[in-house]
Amino acid sequence: MPEDGYGWEKLFTERMCRHFPEDFGLPTRVARYHNVYGPMGSFEGGREKAPAALCRKIAEAVLEGRHEIEIWGDGEQTRSFMYVDDCVVGTLKVTAGQSAEPVNVGSSELVSINQMVSIIEQIAGITVKRNYKLDAPLGVRGRNSDNTMIQEIYRWEPSIRLADGLERTYRWIYDQLSARGRERAVSGSGGRLATST
Repeated sequence: MPEDGYGWEKLFTERMCRHFPEDFGLPTRVARYHNVYGPMGSFEGGREKAPAALCRKIAEAVLEGRHEIEIWGDGEQTRSFMYVDDCVVGTLKVTAGQSAEPVNVGSSELVSINQMVSIIEQIAGITVKRNYKLDAPLGVRGRNSDNTMIQEIYRWEPSIRLADGLERTYRWIYDQLSARGRERAVSGSGGRLATST
C-alpha cells in the first residue's frame, strides 16, 4: 500500500530499473534506504532527519541554558535509523553484488522518538522538558527495516548501534552550533573577544 505520490514514485522507479537491463543492456541495483543520519548532514532548515533535528534541539538547549525542546507528535512514533557509515558499506555491497532484487538497507533497531530523546539526553548530560506538538505532521506511526533479504543475499546488515551513531552526530552538531556562537560573539564585539580580569 504505497503512499500516494511519494510511495508510487519510488515503486515506479524500481519498476523502470527492472527494464533497463532488457531495453538498454544496463544492469541496475536498487537499495531502499531507511533514514540515513550522521555528521556532515543537514541538521536544520527542515530537510534533516529526526536524529539530527533532536541532536540540534538538545545541543541548543545546552548552549542556551534553556532545557526544553519541542517534539512533533506524542513521541511514541517509531522508526529505524541507519548511521551513514553503514549506508556506505551497504551501498557498496549492493552495487557490487549480482542481485537485481530491491533490498532494504537500514538498521533493524527500532526506537520511539521519546527513546531517542532519552539517549541524546544521556549523551548531552542533561534532562529536557518535552513539549509535544500534537498537530504537527507525523507520517506513518511506525516503520522498520525488514533485513531478511539483505541478510540472505549479502550476508550482511547494518550493525552500528543507534547510541553510538547518535553520540558522533550529537558531538558534531554541538561543535557546529558552538563555533557559530563564538563567531557571533567575535563579530558582535567588533572583532575583539571580551575579557575580564
